[in-house]
Amino acid sequence: MNKEDKTYFPSINNIKVAADTIKKVSAVTPLGPSLRYSNYFDANIFLKREDLQQVRSYKIRGAYNKISSLTSEQSKKGVVCASAGNHAQGVALSCKLLKIKGTIYMPAPTPNQKVQQVKMFGEDFIDIKLIGDTFDDAYHKAMLECEELHKTFIHPFNDEKVIEGQATVGLEILEQSTVPIDYVFIAVGGGGLAAGLSTVFKQLSPHTKIIGVEPEGAPSMSVSIKNNKNTELDQIEKFIDGAAVKRVGDLTFSICKENLHDMITVPEGKVCETILELYNRDAIVVEPAGALSISALDFYADAIKGKNVVCVVSGSNNDITRTSEIKERALLYANLKHYFIVKFPQRAGALKEFVVDILGENDDITYFQYAKKTNRENGSAVVGIQLKSATDLEPLISKMKDRNFYGDYLNDKPDLFQFLV
Repeated sequence: MNKEDKTYFPSINNIKVAADTIKKVSAVTPLGPSLRYSNYFDANIFLKREDLQQVRSYKIRGAYNKISSLTSEQSKKGVVCASAGNHAQGVALSCKLLKIKGTIYMPAPTPNQKVQQVKMFGEDFIDIKLIGDTFDDAYHKAMLECEELHKTFIHPFNDEKVIEGQATVGLEILEQSTVPIDYVFIAVGGGGLAAGLSTVFKQLSPHTKIIGVEPEGAPSMSVSIKNNKNTELDQIEKFIDGAAVKRVGDLTFSICKENLHDMITVPEGKVCETILELYNRDAIVVEPAGALSISALDFYADAIKGKNVVCVVSGSNNDITRTSEIKERALLYANLKHYFIVKFPQRAGALKEFVVDILGENDDITYFQYAKKTNRENGSAVVGIQLKSATDLEPLISKMKDRNFYGDYLNDKPDLFQFLV
């Protein structure tokens, strides 16, 4: 496409071609009702289960469609990508299936579990290079290899063929649904899936409202649409790694600003609540980005009442080592986990008095760090307390103050709090 042309929008014909291209490697994932969420929101909530793909995310669609489009000369030279997550797995599997050599750059701190997954999907057709401390370090090295060896870079979102591949999710939803769809909620990272899917619905189901959902700590698409130009963020919260980018794609931004009905952000703690709910109550394992679309429903509860709503569950590549952090963030968001500096009088029985007379019968100490200072009247401890109900907080603080145990409240002090969570 010439840069002077108007905004690129994928054509339905090209998306149908993509669907035909990927049909041997990409599953037609289920679109099924969620009884629990439907009852809770008094709406018809359907989940599009992209977490059930072989690589456990929709990324195989765009990666395979792009790599399949290469010329024979490009294929011989090989491909390169930079990713520490789902895109790397999609590229790896595509390389193996298409018998094209690929080099995948990943940051050195990438968990071994993710590295092994990429190796499993790519086998002998890929080389993995662990470079630098951040994604940006890996990305710059990947681009350097492309320039020096004339290889093709497989972008995770800012590419026409990738967008067309991801758009096939939208085609499937419309083919599978037996009712008119009022809303689709979709996670937005770089914007490839949102750009593709929203284009399908704008042409084939224009009454459907497409709601893009970003992490509160990484609102790059929201900020860009507000500014009416693609805007790079200085800092982002990387916890929801599958949807945390400093800058969305130029192509995807141009499409999304025209197609999306709304962009909203969801607190990371709310996403963690959703992850735990899905696991404990529905036996569904999702990664943080995979929970974004469902997490947004609470913020649209009035609008979706009585409506037909689809949430795209985008992926399930969750690392079990993150479970403790997910639980912690969920409790903090629910106002059930609190950290204090507690001043303990340096006398026998002070701790017992705190536990028996100040803590409620359902309160639980989950963190305790204390260093005795023999030359001081009081010794300070950092104490983490989990409550049964958020309404128990004020009575707890009042009792601490009445008995002179209260030192400080740490939840609202981010500079200190980062060392605890």
